Amino acid sequence: MVDPKLQNLRGVSRRRFVRWLGAAGAALAVDRSRLLNFASDSGGVALADGLCAPTNRSVHIVGGNGSFGWFQLLWPHVEVAQSGNASFAYHSFGVPGVMVPAAGANHDFYYAPEAPWVTNGVPTRPMTAMMSGANETHTQTPTTPAVVASNASMIATAASIQRQVPTLLPVLGVGPVNLGAAPGAPSAANVPSANSMIDLFNSAASQLILSKQGDRDLYETYYKALVGLREGAKLPTWSRHLDVTKKASHVLGTNLGGMLTPTAGDLATYGLTALAASSASSEAKAKLDNLGRTLITTAKAFKLNLSMCVQVALAPGASDNNFSDPHNAFNNMAALSATVTALGTMLNAFFNELEGAADPNCDGSMIADNLVLTVHGDTPKTPLQASGWPDNTPGNANWVYAMGAGHLRSGWFGRVKASGAVAGYDPTSGADVAGKSASETSTSTGAAVAYAIAKGDMKKVEDYYSGPEITGIVV
Repeated sequence: MVDPKLQNLRGVSRRRFVRWLGAAGAALAVDRSRLLNFASDSGGVALADGLCAPTNRSVHIVGGNGSFGWFQLLWPHVEVAQSGNASFAYHSFGVPGVMVPAAGANHDFYYAPEAPWVTNGVPTRPMTAMMSGANETHTQTPTTPAVVASNASMIATAASIQRQVPTLLPVLGVGPVNLGAAPGAPSAANVPSANSMIDLFNSAASQLILSKQGDRDLYETYYKALVGLREGAKLPTWSRHLDVTKKASHVLGTNLGGMLTPTAGDLATYGLTALAASSASSEAKAKLDNLGRTLITTAKAFKLNLSMCVQVALAPGASDNNFSDPHNAFNNMAALSATVTALGTMLNAFFNELEGAADPNCDGSMIADNLVLTVHGDTPKTPLQASGWPDNTPGNANWVYAMGAGHLRSGWFGRVKASGAVAGYDPTSGADVAGKSASETSTSTGAAVAYAIAKGDMKKVEDYYSGPEITGIVV
């Protein structure tokens, strides 16, 4: 029966009740469906609609061997893009992008013409860039830009926070990536390529032993019946583990290859068909194709609620001077333009697809609304010289790009100026600090990303982070 006191909750009171209900459910290991039923029975459907998983999903793109520099062409330093200096490492001085000036606690930011998430000159998913870590030139698995503490990497911290939401494979790694360590972090399921990612979900049992639909259904039914006979099945301490194994029993009898494989339509939508026919280098085509296919399969896996966290290497393999460690990028502007266009197109397509997909972990919202994306790498390459595009950066600086699902203040926090001067930032106020090393804000940057993944719950972040307050960079 609906309780009028609960049905009429509004504003802060409603939000507090939903938060307390979620916390109580987590503490007692009550599954989400039961919480929804209770909320609906006690407070009506509108109250139940406010219940969501306590964490966001995340995708982390890692640009090793200098490939991280490509993202600087989507989201350049503001003074570089506005300088008009053709000797700088920027490609679109003649075609204006979108300049978003600082407003309130948000800082200024510049979107190149190919940048994703801009519609009619207005950013639809504001970006944040934070100075973080040191230049790690020619490293496939960089570490210093993406940390939360000395014993906690940014992505492992994300995965640890996300363990509150049971999934079959909590973390997927594609290519030579390193999850790192963090207290409570799960192990990552690593595969070498996007195609191997599909194979990971292809159950041998479904293709051989359980090839008939009747056998698959019977196996799952028997397994769940046996679980139901177990005395421990009703204990809170077993609830999460049994939830995962029930999902596993279903997947074991299901061949997911067809459900996760990119279609011809997907390849066209994500720009991979156009990329194959473009003037991009052969190295760029191969590595961007792998990234695009990974994003396609990730979108499908998120819809099936198979994972919470995916990290992918942008440029697996050796340096080639064209895409990995692209010193020659500005020698062929047509190839450069095709590469940058492909990156922007596939990121747009990825979020567009998930904007139309209901979130299985959050009634009434779409997956894209509960998804954080980050990009970091070994070296962003200098923004101040196009010729030979050198690896060294002013002040040995590095940085992280993040789309924080509304939990991060937007714009550049710290920056490289056209003069070559470098500023860091104060995480508590958000203000730029001239001459401050990017290494000094590595953990604050990682904590901000963790905050976005924790949906603004700083107490969860404090389980890993003990640095200064990050009130100046989060919402």
